[in-house]
Amino acid sequence: MSPGSARTRWFLIAAGAAAMLTACSAGSDGSRTPADTSASAIASPSAAPVGGAAFERFTIGDLAAVALRDGALNFPNDNAIFGVGRTPAEVAALLEAAGAPGDSLHLSLQPLLVKTSDRVMLFDTGAGTNFGPTAGHLASSLAAADVDPESVTDIFISHAHGDHVGGLVNAQGTLVFPNAVVHMSAPAWAFLKGMDAKSAGNAGVGRHAELVEAITPKVVAFAPGSTVIPGVVKAVDEEGHSPGHSGYLITSGKESLLYIGDALHHYVVSVQRPGWPNSFDSDTASAAASRRTLLERSAASGQRIYAVHLPFPGIGRIEKRGEGFVWVPE
Repeated sequence: MSPGSARTRWFLIAAGAAAMLTACSAGSDGSRTPADTSASAIASPSAAPVGGAAFERFTIGDLAAVALRDGALNFPNDNAIFGVGRTPAEVAALLEAAGAPGDSLHLSLQPLLVKTSDRVMLFDTGAGTNFGPTAGHLASSLAAADVDPESVTDIFISHAHGDHVGGLVNAQGTLVFPNAVVHMSAPAWAFLKGMDAKSAGNAGVGRHAELVEAITPKVVAFAPGSTVIPGVVKAVDEEGHSPGHSGYLITSGKESLLYIGDALHHYVVSVQRPGWPNSFDSDTASAAASRRTLLERSAASGQRIYAVHLPFPGIGRIEKRGEGFVWVPE
């Protein structure tokens, strides 16, 4: 199966997935308990695969941050998506050893909101109407967190896939965040603008022409790896997943959080077997190299990470274990 057809299949699965996002409830008051670094906690960081709190508050130095639940997606363990070139038995063995079900793989989906003294910054926008009822719940999560979409001043897009740009517009094709500048790398913007109907479908981008028309006046493209907001947000070039894919290093004083976009997808497979191909990535070799680099550098530095698709709320660190790595959630 070609990468394009595999991605198309992924988005079709996502749109029709049986797992339903439960009604969003109020989030936490901002306090966080210390990380449980026991083997069981590391192996299974999310007790429930879908549903739960609509948001969770935390801090990055002096900055207020909010993890916002957009949805959840489940995929069968059939090697069409994860473990391409392996067998379902190999993937199941890895998952089960980590305390996860062996027959399916769960991905969460949570954009990030960060407030400074003069900015309200949103990192990615979720799926919008692209994936059906299992995703596209950002609006209700924002409401639960008492955030007015009109207050958002800056949006940072990691890449031009439908579960990251879909929430930029509503069902009528108009801007959800009318007062926000949309930051994305120049290659990602060129990729999004240049899509035809087939490539937009492969990327899960619904109503592509309407989306591009709506956001064009708002987009400010940057060179990969640029400082976007001096002293606060720096883009990090993460090659392989999608053209122009960027992470973002968010800094406040001596503390920082690395928003990794889709550099990692699954908290077991992507972390413990970074060399295994998946059909999300446009360049599997470059994506695998980027994963290894991210894991090695993060484990060595202790960098705090925000992972869009790892179990909600997606905040944690990478830890070296023997010859490999594990995800340690906060």
